[in-house]
Amino acid sequence: MRIATWNINGIKARLPVVLQWLEQQKPDIVCLQEIKSLDENFPREEFESLGYNVETHGQKSWNGVAILSKLPFDEVHRGLPGDDGDEQARLIEGVFSTDNGPVRVCCIYLPNGNPVDSEKFPYKLGWMERLIAFVQTRLALEEPFVLLGDFNLIPTGHDCHDPEAWWGDALFREESLERWRTLSALGLTDAVRAVTDAPAYTYWDFQSGAWRRDNGIRIDHLMLSPQAADRLQGVTIHRDVRGWDKPSDHVAVEGQFGF
Repeated sequence: MRIATWNINGIKARLPVVLQWLEQQKPDIVCLQEIKSLDENFPREEFESLGYNVETHGQKSWNGVAILSKLPFDEVHRGLPGDDGDEQARLIEGVFSTDNGPVRVCCIYLPNGNPVDSEKFPYKLGWMERLIAFVQTRLALEEPFVLLGDFNLIPTGHDCHDPEAWWGDALFREESLERWRTLSALGLTDAVRAVTDAPAYTYWDFQSGAWRRDNGIRIDHLMLSPQAADRLQGVTIHRDVRGWDKPSDHVAVEGQFGF
């Protein structure tokens, strides 16, 4: 089974690129972030015509997540528990049946948190704390669980073209990394780092020729429960898509699993 994550930075702007990639690659499950669309405006028919079931958790102009799956959904859950007043659409989870039992796939768009001297940074940290509590409940199920998406988090200096330039940003500072380490220590495996120690960027800014100079960072992750990590067969970062016409600033990251 091939499961991918991709921050598309707006479904309206990126629909041709996403459809082209899906027609070429034909992954089984794709988690999208920053769809920037209300549920009723999401172009589900285009994806259904390619054989995908579609579930979304969107909002107008900002955020929004979606799961496209060639497998039918057994369950769908929307929103991160722990704050009934949080209206930002940043998490959607699907459960799927396979020949080897259920697989749980959770798509997240973790808050950016910048600027750090605004209310956005405490919101990011609080969201991460709620995510840690949520993941604990999922790991207790002892089933294959794939937590993937745009984490807006650079795990180490090795995941960044210029660590000194990025240090202090909400994506790469001690408060954020402390919560990342807590999340990882629950028993999750970073899929990319399970297969390679090489630089593996997933995001290149639109500004300053970042793509041309390969000034990238790795902020799109697949984090795996032990039951999912045991079935991991490989990881592909689809770098070439960043060079297509009108791309997102992120590229798709795909895990291959023996489910």
